[in-house]
Amino acid sequence: MATEVKSLEDLNQVAEGTPAAVAVPETLTAPREPMRDAQGRAYATGKRKDAVARVWIKPGKGKVVVNGKEMSEYFARPVLQMILRQPFTVAGVEGQFDVTATVAGGGLSGQAGAVKHGVSKALQLYDPSLRAPLKAAGFLTRDSRVVERKKYGKAKARKSFQFSKR
Repeated sequence: MATEVKSLEDLNQVAEGTPAAVAVPETLTAPREPMRDAQGRAYATGKRKDAVARVWIKPGKGKVVVNGKEMSEYFARPVLQMILRQPFTVAGVEGQFDVTATVAGGGLSGQAGAVKHGVSKALQLYDPSLRAPLKAAGFLTRDSRVVERKKYGKAKARKSFQFSKR
């Protein structure tokens, strides 16, 4: 069974001779299917720091509601509103989807990041062709950085108390 491969032609012959090396499972080549509920919405959960966002998107006029309030009312800072609009801009679908989100935990910055993550995941579930630009922009990756816990014998997670020899 051990044949010596010295060139690319030899490698091709070995690969053609073994059907297991050439055969690709159907699950890897099958195109992704859109995942929508009975109302035509896509759902995803987004996370950032301690914040968790449950996000539903459906075709609409671009209205964003977070915890029952308009986006501009809930996220008053323009930077946070820009963070929420990033997935739509990258995917090229501004103003085409209505977003309903409920967010809990963390601060406003973490909550904005969680909604952004949830919107990105929901967009790629609604339309799998949007996955490539969202993934290239890094919006589908969960930012796993969280606050480090405080340790005993320390003032904070890593800070020590002042040391004095005498």
